[in-house]
Amino acid sequence: MRGNKNSARQEIVIKKVINLCKKVFTSPKSKNKKNSSTATVLTRDMHSVSRKFISINALKVLNRLNSSGYDAYLVGGGVRDILLGISPKDFDIATNATPEQIKTLFRNCRLIGRRFRLAHIVFGRDIIEVATFRGHHDTASEKQQQCQKQSKQSEHGMLLRDNIYGSIEEDAERRDFTINALYYSAKDFTVHDFANGIQDINDRQIRLIGDPETRYREDPVRMLRAIRFATKLNMEISKKTKQPIKSLAPLLANIPPARMFEEFNKLFLSGKALVNFNQLREYQLFTYFFPIVEQALQSDEFPYLANLIATALSNTDDRINNDKRVTPAFLFAAVLWYPLQQKILQLKATTTMTPQDTFFSAYHEIMSEQQRSIAIPKRFQAVMKDIWILQEKFERREGKKAFKTLEHIKFRAGYDFLLLRATLEHENTELVKLSQWWTDFQHSNYDTQQIMIKSVAKPVSKRSPRKKRKPKSPQKNASNTQE
Repeated sequence: MRGNKNSARQEIVIKKVINLCKKVFTSPKSKNKKNSSTATVLTRDMHSVSRKFISINALKVLNRLNSSGYDAYLVGGGVRDILLGISPKDFDIATNATPEQIKTLFRNCRLIGRRFRLAHIVFGRDIIEVATFRGHHDTASEKQQQCQKQSKQSEHGMLLRDNIYGSIEEDAERRDFTINALYYSAKDFTVHDFANGIQDINDRQIRLIGDPETRYREDPVRMLRAIRFATKLNMEISKKTKQPIKSLAPLLANIPPARMFEEFNKLFLSGKALVNFNQLREYQLFTYFFPIVEQALQSDEFPYLANLIATALSNTDDRINNDKRVTPAFLFAAVLWYPLQQKILQLKATTTMTPQDTFFSAYHEIMSEQQRSIAIPKRFQAVMKDIWILQEKFERREGKKAFKTLEHIKFRAGYDFLLLRATLEHENTELVKLSQWWTDFQHSNYDTQQIMIKSVAKPVSKRSPRKKRKPKSPQKNASNTQE
C-alpha cells in the first residue's frame, strides 16, 4: 500500500514538473526573451588592465563584495579608458548584490536615484558608484512590470524607472555602447567582453548595442553620449548608430532641464567644447540646449554671434587643457549675450523704462525662456548677471566709479568678457579703446589712474534740466506778515 501511495505521489510531482516546464517554454515571455550573450574572456596576459591603474577605493569595494559572496566587476569607462591608455576619472562597479545588500556591507554607503537605483560608496571626496546588474523589462515578472517604482516607461518609449535586476549577461545587453560592455574581475584579473567592445576599441568605433532607434527612445541622452565619446576618444560614430539621430533629435525635448545641465557640463567643460558644439549643430541637437541661440544662428541676425561662441569655447578648452579654472557661467554669458542685447533693444523701442529696468526685464525674459531647456543653478545665474552688468559699468569711469568697478568681485570675469567682445567687434573703435583703457588702468599706479579718470569725458546727462522755482512775491509775504 505504501509503495502504491509513494508511486502515485511521484507521478503527481512528475506531472506538475512537466506542466510547469510546458508553461515556461511556451509562454510569450520566453519567446521574447533575448538569448544570453556569450562573453569573450581575456586572461591577464591578453589585456592591459591592471590593479595599479585602478583606485585603491574601487579595489576595496570590489574585494569586499567578492569576499562577501557577491560577484563584482569594474565596468564601463574605467575598463575602456585603461585599455585606451587613458587615466580614468571614474571607477564604476557592477554587481549582483542589490542596493540594500550593498548598504549593509558599507557604512559609508548612500542610496540615490529613482530612475536608476544606485549605491554611492563615499571615501571623502572620492565616490565609487555601484550598480546592480540590470535585467530586461520584457522578461521581468508581471508584478515587477506593474510596480511603477521598479519599471516605468513614457509614451515615447523612454525609461522613467529602471530597477529590474538580472544577470551579468543581461546587464551587458542593457549597456549603451559596445566599448562600455567590458567587465574586469579583480578575483582572477580577467576582462569579459560581451559585445565585441575590444574590436570596436581597436577599430576606433562608437557603436550602440541593439537597435539604435529603440535604444535612443529608451534614453535620448544616448545621442549626446555618442557625440561626447566620439570626440573624447577620437573615434567615429558607426553609420548605423548615427543614422537615426537627426530624426529622433526631438526626443531630447522630453529630457528634464536639470539633466540637460549635467550633459552641458560634460560636453562643454571637458576640453572638447568647440568640437562638441560643431557636432551638436551638425546633428541638429544644439537647439535643445539653446533654442533662442540656434534660431539666431540660423537667421544670421548677429554677425558676431557664431564667432563669439566659438572663441569662448576655444578659450575654455585651452584653460581646461592647461589645468586652469573655468566656470559654466562665462560660457552661458557668452552664448546668450546677443539674444539679451536684442531683447533690450526691443524693450527700448516699445517701453519707456529706465536703462536699469530695461536690462533686468530683458534678463528675466531671456533666463525664463532658457530655463525651460537647461536648469542653470542660481549661483551661475548670479555670475552671468554680474558679467553682463559690468559691461555697462565699464563705460562709466568718472569720479570714483572706475575704482568701484575695479574692486568688483567679478571684475576679472567681466574684463575677460570685454576683451572677448573687443577682439571680435574690432570695427567698433569705441569698444576697442574702452578695453585698452581698462587694460592700462588696472596695471597703472594710483597717480596715473587719477590722471586717466580725469581725461575721460563726462557722459552727457540724459535727464531733463530741473526747472528753477519762482521766488515768492515779496508783497505777498509782506501782507502775510502784516496780518
